[in-house]
Amino acid sequence: MSATLEADFLNVADPSFSIRSEAVRGARARNWYARTSYGLAILRYAEVNALIKDPRLRQGSYAWPAHNDVHDGAFKLWWDNILLNTEGADHVRLRKLISAAFTPKLLKGLTPKFDALANELLDSFIARGRCEFMGEFSEPYATRVICMLLGTREQDWRMIADWATQMGMALGVNYKRDQKIVDDATTALFDYARAIIRERRVRPGDDFLTQLVQASDNDGALSDAELLDIIVLAIFGGIDTTRNQLGLGIQTFIDHPDQWEKLAAQPELAGQAVEEVMRVRPTVTWVTREAVEDFAFQGLEIEKGTTVHLFSESAGSDPRVIEAPGFDITARRPLHFGFGQGGHHCLGHAVARSDMAVVLRVWPARVTALANDGQAVWLPDSGNTGPLSLPISFQRRAGAA
Repeated sequence: MSATLEADFLNVADPSFSIRSEAVRGARARNWYARTSYGLAILRYAEVNALIKDPRLRQGSYAWPAHNDVHDGAFKLWWDNILLNTEGADHVRLRKLISAAFTPKLLKGLTPKFDALANELLDSFIARGRCEFMGEFSEPYATRVICMLLGTREQDWRMIADWATQMGMALGVNYKRDQKIVDDATTALFDYARAIIRERRVRPGDDFLTQLVQASDNDGALSDAELLDIIVLAIFGGIDTTRNQLGLGIQTFIDHPDQWEKLAAQPELAGQAVEEVMRVRPTVTWVTREAVEDFAFQGLEIEKGTTVHLFSESAGSDPRVIEAPGFDITARRPLHFGFGQGGHHCLGHAVARSDMAVVLRVWPARVTALANDGQAVWLPDSGNTGPLSLPISFQRRAGAA
């Protein structure tokens, strides 16, 4: 379809806007892009796949505070300097250092701990047959996983989770309104990061944080400011996205009980189930880029400075590429965009995939008949989304512990 056809307008700044709405589906059917109050939205798989790796676009989320009329504060200062929003030689250098810290040995050693943690948390409420999934499982699980990764105190998980939740408010359309909460949480998390870095310099361990501290101390490859920024990003990004993605996953399986039973019968599908959940209900519903030069793409003139949102959810359900886009954990799919792609592909994807796959092995083996058990509370269904609370009920699977 030609780019010269009229493009729809999607009001993504409206808190009631949904990435999964008929408005988006209709816009995708009519054209491969739409216009929004933040710039362009790319809606189809082929175009998202091409543009996410296009060198004429840079990471665009650096401009998110400005889009929300936020021009100062602790979060913005951090956001301006983190790996996510750097380009060029500094970006390559930082990615290389962080990648080296995510060693196969580290992940292999953590996986049994993830399994034990998932069972421990489930044990605490399985006899009740119900729980508030986000508060009783997803949040402590995601946060304690990060504590394990950093080798820090698991008993700190509650305050860390609260800071991550409050910082995450910056990624919603109400950032301006919530700026003081966001900035106070950012400051607190920085103070905590400074303390655990000092501790690791005195007592090194076999963990991700020690690897980074040693890279900073031994050859100066990381500055103190870069080290702090990375640790805060690891805590914030690792908690917020995993917590939300697990909640989205459980709700998706509630909506598709046949798939839950299929997963219980074939636990080896847990890894593939993670990918399928992230295709149909990603917590990161769009990836942002910005044009670094004027260029033409499929007949559309894109000016330098234009913000381009790559709608990962819309691309993942595009019927032009995915013949039967419904939820099916046994189907082989094209690569989804839930972890990004190209030069800004998520560095923590292996840990995230592993810890989520553990949950999707442990839970189906032990419980069945998942159902909603009261009113859930949701973040807006765009940007970074997920449940704030998700009360569910279930039954202990016959013969399970």
